Amino acid sequence: MPEPRISLIIPAYNEEKFLPRLLQSVEAARLKYESTGRAMEVIVADNASTDGTARVAAERGCRAVPAKNRCLAAARNGGARVARGEILAFVDADFQIHPQTFLAIEEALGSEKVIAGASGATLERWSVGIAVSFALLMPFVWMTGFDTGVVFCRRADFEAVGGYDERRRIAEDVTLLLALRRLGRSRGQRLVRVTRVKAIASTRKFDEFGEWHYLKFMGLAAAYLLGLTKFEDTIERYWYRVRR
Repeated sequence: MPEPRISLIIPAYNEEKFLPRLLQSVEAARLKYESTGRAMEVIVADNASTDGTARVAAERGCRAVPAKNRCLAAARNGGARVARGEILAFVDADFQIHPQTFLAIEEALGSEKVIAGASGATLERWSVGIAVSFALLMPFVWMTGFDTGVVFCRRADFEAVGGYDERRRIAEDVTLLLALRRLGRSRGQRLVRVTRVKAIASTRKFDEFGEWHYLKFMGLAAAYLLGLTKFEDTIERYWYRVRR
């Protein structure tokens, strides 16, 4: 096989339950991408899991990389450090990706006018509370171009902005896209959203914390980004000390 052009990096902490579902969707997308004669690799950054996450990754043919620092940014960066692809893509372990994902990434970054982008995402189920939370987030996405799902950029640009900011335990994805947008503007490049290949996100946080909980967390996350509060206990409980 040729050297991989795309490296997909999956940060994972105790994802034995959700990881197989994601990797099944990744395999379908990989086969479509590799049918064009290109290659890719899948890296699972095992963020100090205590379950069978590393075993699941190995059984599915992924590179399992230990990332002992319990920090999402550190796990993402750890995967990126060992990646061999010219293009880096990142997705969370509880997502499922579209079969055309890697083809769409290749097309988007085929333009020199694009610095980075994201696929966007939809939810695996809906309720009134989830729909309201989603609707309140969308104006931010439209105004900034920052989206979720599968986030991608060229390795050289990722390294130029220093990767994910490991000083942040949350919102590291927002600050990466902000840094990439700044770099891109200096060159006349832009962020893109390739929403025709939206990923599917799990609703496990809504299952655990309630259908309306996200309204409160959106305000806390905004305050955190602005440096108005740290709320470390909430970060630990919501993002790191979760039930797996």
